[in-house]
Amino acid sequence: MSVYLDHNASAPLRPEARAAITAALDACGNPSSVHRDGRAARARLETARGAIARAMTARAEDVIFTSGGTEANNLAIAAAKAAGAQRIIHAAFEHDAVIAPAAASDLPVEIWPVRSTGVADLDWLEDRLARGGDERLLIVLMAANNETGVIQPVAEAGRMAREAGHYFHVDAVQIAGKAPFDFAGSLAHFAALSAHKCGGPMGVGALIAACDAGVNAQIRGGGQESFRRAGTQNLPGIAGFAAALDAALADRDEPARIAAIRDAMEARLLEAGANVTVWGADAPRLPGTSCLSAPGWLSEIQVIALDLAGFAVSAGAACSSGKVRRSKVLDAMGAGAEHAQCALRVSYGWSSTMDEAEAFASAWIAAHAKASSAPALRAAI
Repeated sequence: MSVYLDHNASAPLRPEARAAITAALDACGNPSSVHRDGRAARARLETARGAIARAMTARAEDVIFTSGGTEANNLAIAAAKAAGAQRIIHAAFEHDAVIAPAAASDLPVEIWPVRSTGVADLDWLEDRLARGGDERLLIVLMAANNETGVIQPVAEAGRMAREAGHYFHVDAVQIAGKAPFDFAGSLAHFAALSAHKCGGPMGVGALIAACDAGVNAQIRGGGQESFRRAGTQNLPGIAGFAAALDAALADRDEPARIAAIRDAMEARLLEAGANVTVWGADAPRLPGTSCLSAPGWLSEIQVIALDLAGFAVSAGAACSSGKVRRSKVLDAMGAGAEHAQCALRVSYGWSSTMDEAEAFASAWIAAHAKASSAPALRAAI
C-alpha cells in the first residue's frame, strides 16, 4: 500500500496541468521573440497570466512569474524595503520563506502573536498600529497556515495596514486553489503564489503586486515580466500552473468532499481515545489540512512508523534539510513542548479518497497503540 497524504508539501500533478504542460512542451518559441512561434508562445503565456489573475481576483498586469513561492516572498520583502519600509512585522507562524528573508533584510523584525486557536491576534495588531511611530512598516500574514490549515483574517489585517499607511504582504501559497482568496479584497500590496501546492508543477510561482506597489528586479539580465523579473519564463510550468488553478476552481464540490474526508479521519482518531488533539479545529481551516498531536509520541517516530505502513505524511512544513523539526506553529499557539514535539500534519487534496482516510486512521491507531506499549519508542519530554 502507498497512500500520499502530504498535499500541503506538494500536491500530485493534476491531469489538466499535465496536459497543459505537454502542449506547451510540444510547441516551440520564446515568448520574447517577435516571429510567429514567439508570438504564439507569448499568447500562451499571457493567457495563463490572465487565468491566474482571475482566479486570485487580480489584474493580469500585476502577476509576475517566479520560480516559486519562496522567490515571490523574497521579491515582495525586497520591494517593500526598496519602497521605504523600515520595519517588518510578521506573524509568529510564518513560513521560513518569509522569516529568513525578513531576517536577512537588515530591517528590524517584530513578531506578531498568535491566539491559541491558530489565528493571528488582530487586537494586538490594532494596538500596535495605534501606537504609531515614524517608521513605515511591512506587515506580513499568510492567508492560510501550512501546518494547521487555519485561514487568517487577511482582509481585516489589510484594512488596518492600509489605513495606517503601511505595506501589506500576503503569503497565499497554501490557500491558492484550496479556498477562496481575493487579492483585491485583501487590500494587499503583494501576494505570493506557488503552483505545486494546488496540483501544478514544481518550480513555478508568482508574485502579485498591486498597481501602487513598485517591484525592483532582484534577478537582472532582461526585460521579461515588465523588467520586474529577468529570465525566459518557464512557459510549460506556467501553463500547468494556470490549468491546475482552473481545474481546482471548476470543481465547486471539491472543497466539501475533501473536508468530509478529513473530518471522518479526525472523528475516528478522537473516538479511539488515543489522547490526540486536533489543532486549529475551532477556527476556519483549509478543507484538507489536519494537524494532530499525541503527547509522548515524537513527530519523527510517527512519520517513520506511518511511512513503513505505507502512508506519506509530515511533521509540519517540508524542510529543505529533510529533517523533522519541532513545530514552531504549535509553539506560537502556546501548545507546549509535549505537543510541539509530537505534531503530525496530514493533508488531503484533489486525488484523496475516503478509503485512504479510513485506512490512515486505522494505521495511526494501530501505530499509536504499539508505541504506547513500547516505552522505548515514546518521547522523554
